[in-house]
Amino acid sequence: MPQTALVILNYNGKSYLERFLPSILKHTPREVAVVIGDNHSTDDSVAFIQNTYPSIEIIQNDQNYGFARGYNEILKRVTADYYFLLNSDVELRGSWSSLIKAMDDDPLLAACQPKILSYQQPNLFEHAGAAGGWIDYLGYPFCKGRLLNQFEEDHHQYDRAGEIFWASGAAMMVRAKLFHLLGGFDDDFFAHMEEIDWCWRAKKCGWKIKSIPEAVIYHIGGGTLPYTSNNKIFLNFRNNLATLLKNQTSAKLLLILPLRWMLDGVALLHFLIGGNLGAAAAIFKAYLHFLKWIPRLVKKRLSFRKLSKGHTMNKAGIFRGSLIFSFFILGKKTFKTLVNE
Repeated sequence: MPQTALVILNYNGKSYLERFLPSILKHTPREVAVVIGDNHSTDDSVAFIQNTYPSIEIIQNDQNYGFARGYNEILKRVTADYYFLLNSDVELRGSWSSLIKAMDDDPLLAACQPKILSYQQPNLFEHAGAAGGWIDYLGYPFCKGRLLNQFEEDHHQYDRAGEIFWASGAAMMVRAKLFHLLGGFDDDFFAHMEEIDWCWRAKKCGWKIKSIPEAVIYHIGGGTLPYTSNNKIFLNFRNNLATLLKNQTSAKLLLILPLRWMLDGVALLHFLIGGNLGAAAAIFKAYLHFLKWIPRLVKKRLSFRKLSKGHTMNKAGIFRGSLIFSFFILGKKTFKTLVNE
């Protein structure tokens, strides 16, 4: 059995596979199994892999299940101790074996991520993970090196390995047995926030999540769904609310949800005033879906409570204040001005 399997979930990504597989294979240790999980692509991705890289294992889904369930279905058929989940729009320029070493050295480490820089602008941190994910008191996620849409230059200011709240699904090393024990990604999410939800469940059971910036990847980002997409706005708002309801304590939810409704309402009004009706409609639609989901989410919340019972929540990576207030009112635009680690 391979200790580690590098698994790329592909959907109509032949151009990315052509472009980035050479760097991935070059910088991946020989003992690591490389697997392409195909999410029922309609391009010739599968034929390309079969003809160009016949030694790479291909596992195919019978339909496009999205990122969350797509990975769940593929990983049921991958046998390894660790999974390295890697987006197809990623270039490797060096070794990532420090991720494996981190998992080997710390038996309480559930998942970790490399430093994620922008492929287009390699001096900048990339949106999807940067140097490690955090979350604020109200449930808004952010990263070392990226607050909202403000990206920092990488001056090696976040090169110290340490605990975070969530690891990016764009490049996430995860303990395989634990991934399945905690239920994998939430199938209902389709895409976005599923890794934050999974990491939160792991932390509720006392596990650690870390950033290992010795390993570096270069990510295009928004390869299958652009960051400005209204569908992405819908998924982010809906799934973020779902993550809160599934994982936050009851006492904090009573305080947090009214504040979130108010702040998200401000965002909706901002889009309306700016003439971006599609984005405003996406937020409204997200709330409608969330309200319909509440009975289902409560059921999941109660089911997981049994698994996490008796464990102490690992609170590393939580910012006790408000990201929105600090960013827009106090003018704090970098992680170091926001968080005093």
